[in-house]
Amino acid sequence: MSHLANIMESGMLIAFGLAWPANIRNSLKIKSSRGRSLQFLIIIIIGYLFGLGAKLAADKLNYVFFFYLINLIMVTTDLGLYFYYRRQDRLKGLS
Repeated sequence: MSHLANIMESGMLIAFGLAWPANIRNSLKIKSSRGRSLQFLIIIIIGYLFGLGAKLAADKLNYVFFFYLINLIMVTTDLGLYFYYRRQDRLKGLS
């Protein structure tokens, strides 16, 4: 893969990655899992795992790999918040 392709792929991951801190902040602010999509989070996690797998399979462990990893960590954090707040919602009788 060319250097330009790595830069473009990194740009895509950075753009997607900018959404996750806002999503995590929103989860912490509303303190609820209502209106959140478990399926969406799982699909995104699977996508990032495929991206990491592609880098490993191609033996291309460069800086792009770490953008996938950072995004995966953020989405997994959001998934953890989803389950935490879903439990809280159930205890409050909200779902």
